[in-house]
Formats: sequence, C-alpha cells, structure tokens
Amino acid sequence: MEWTLQQLYRGDWPAKLWQRWPRSCRVRCVRHELAWLPAGRRALRLGYVSDLHLGPTTPRPLLEAAFDALSRASPDVLLLGGDYVFLEATREKAAQLAELIGRVPARRKLAVLGNHDLWTHHGVLEDGLLQAGVELLSNRSVQLDDVVIAGVDDPWTGEPSAQAALSEAGDPRVLVVLCHSPDALPEVLRELGRTPRGSHRLYVCGHTHGGQIATPWGPIVVPGRVGKRYPHGMHRVGSVHLHVSRGIGATELPIRSYAPPELALIDLVPEPV
Repeated sequence: MEWTLQQLYRGDWPAKLWQRWPRSCRVRCVRHELAWLPAGRRALRLGYVSDLHLGPTTPRPLLEAAFDALSRASPDVLLLGGDYVFLEATREKAAQLAELIGRVPARRKLAVLGNHDLWTHHGVLEDGLLQAGVELLSNRSVQLDDVVIAGVDDPWTGEPSAQAALSEAGDPRVLVVLCHSPDALPEVLRELGRTPRGSHRLYVCGHTHGGQIATPWGPIVVPGRVGKRYPHGMHRVGSVHLHVSRGIGATELPIRSYAPPELALIDLVPEPV
C-alpha cells in the first residue's frame, strides 16, 4: 500500500494541488486556560502540535503557518505529539522537521513518536528532533517546577507503559501526560487509580485528525476506541482533562473537511487568591 502511494504521489502533486484551495493553509489556534498553579507562580504556556505528516499530502505552506503561529505565541514549553511524517522517513524530511521546530523559541521542547513514525525509519526522525533540541519522552517524565510532563509511547505501534512513565513523576501539583493517541488513556487512568499522582491532570494527544473528512454533524471515520468517543476538543474523563487535537497534516487523502488544521496553546496560570 505505501509503495503504491509513494509511486502515485511522486512529486508531491497532491499537496501542491491542495494548497491552491482557498484557506487550505490556514491553521486554527485552540486556546485553553487552566488555573492550576499556586498563587504567585508565573504562568506557564504549553504549545502543542501533532500529526504534521511531512510528505506528499501536506502542503509545506501549511506547516510553515503552524510553526510561525507557534513562534509568535512564544510558548515556554513546546509539546510535539508525533506522526511527523507520512510514508517514508528521509534525511530531507528530518531536516525539514528540525528547521520547523527550530523556529519556536521555547525553553523546553518535548516529544513522543506516533504510529506513522514507528512504521518507518524512526531513528532518522529522532536525529532530526535531537538536532532541534527536542527531548524524546518514551515512557519517562521530566519535571518543570510544579509541573511534571510524562510521555507515553504510542499505543498502536509502540510499547506504551504508563507505569514506567509515571514511576518517576512523584506527586506534582500538575501532571501533563503526552501521548500520540487518546487510546492510552484507559491505561493511564488505571495507573493513576493505583498510585494517585498530581492534583491536576491533563492528557494531551492527537492521532484522530478530528476525522479529517467530517461533516457539519461530526466525523465519519475516527480511529481507535477512545478516539471515536472523543475525536477532538477538551473533555473531562474521570479525574483527567483530555485534549485531543485535530493536528495539522493529512495522510492518504490530501484534504480536510470540517476538521481544520489546528494547534493548541494551553496556559497554566495561578489559582485566584
């Protein structure tokens, strides 16, 4: 299947055709504010983007628009949700990925891999992420003052372990779980039920594309059990706030319908006095 698409889409003509469509390269910015930090603490801005899908079905101007918007927003932490490519990972795509990420002046850049990354030569992509100053969180966590960010491997093609990711998290005031897909949420909830961590909890993911081809009444096809229930947007699931992004790029078909490309800015701010 992939070989056939590589031959069919040679020259990236689908992306070049799609970018001619009016507003096809506009990116929606979704904003959330969560008053979870201690009073007097400086706000922390998280920028999140996923499903870039560098390849023959995603226009380059669309990717540039997304990262230029992130650059203007100046997040403190840039979170990258995986699926950086569609079809084969190459050195050229890894260099493009590094150049785009390098536009964002975040002091920390953290990433997980997605199913499309793990299907191809993901070591090439990891090199590109490293070049851009990105830390890969594969079933591990990092601490940023009152906030812990834990990365869980992709539940579709990786080896996800919420236990490993959360084992070194301690009991922070704010726990942010970064995963490519919403389908690791049940495992995360089970682990949090066994060993409660975090007064406030946020799970950030993509993968669904919001259906990519949707109608005014909702998506037509969404992958995964959790994704079908929560195809996009912010939700409360048990003790966790769940943000599912529609992402930026496209896969088999170079179009989006009622599922606009989007990135997210999530501001963690002090609780009101």
